[in-house]
Amino acid sequence: MRTQHERGTRERIVRATSRLMQRQGYEATGLKQISQEAQATLGSVYHFFPGGKRELAVEAVRHGAREFAEFLRAAFDQEDDPAAAIGACTRDLAKGLRESGWLDGCPVTTTALESAGRVPEIQQAAENAYEHWRTLVRDKLARAGFADDVAHDLAHSVINMLEGAELSAQVSQSEAPLEIAGRHLARLIDSYR
Repeated sequence: MRTQHERGTRERIVRATSRLMQRQGYEATGLKQISQEAQATLGSVYHFFPGGKRELAVEAVRHGAREFAEFLRAAFDQEDDPAAAIGACTRDLAKGLRESGWLDGCPVTTTALESAGRVPEIQQAAENAYEHWRTLVRDKLARAGFADDVAHDLAHSVINMLEGAELSAQVSQSEAPLEIAGRHLARLIDSYR
């Protein structure tokens, strides 16, 4: 069983890895940089992740997936209406991106795209993340009375559009892509009522 200190060190390593990979991707993130960012020894990194960078990257993707799931839940808790909740979500995403200097986009996408077809463990962790996020959206829609098939398809559309709009907002350094996506997703959701 791990001590509280060990859990804290491991968590710092995972959080640092998640942030670094979110900002610069899998290839550009090295274990030495991770240990420095996490204020942990390189030996600690290998102690907790004997599988090296791949094992750590998978855990970092899982961490990012949990963070975004918490973000979605918080946005959904703000509003009973799913269309309004998605609008709140896009506004919060835009604000967070702006405040990070347009660096902190999706905690999974950069790493997933860079490792697609080459690192199956990371690719699978990313797919699990997307599926979990779609499930959260689908469940929100189902609670609002949407039919299962409609909720399923809309959930895919919501996550796909959020991912694309977030990337576009980062590239353009503008909140507009997320604001536009929020308005159109709300209209799309409302059109199925």
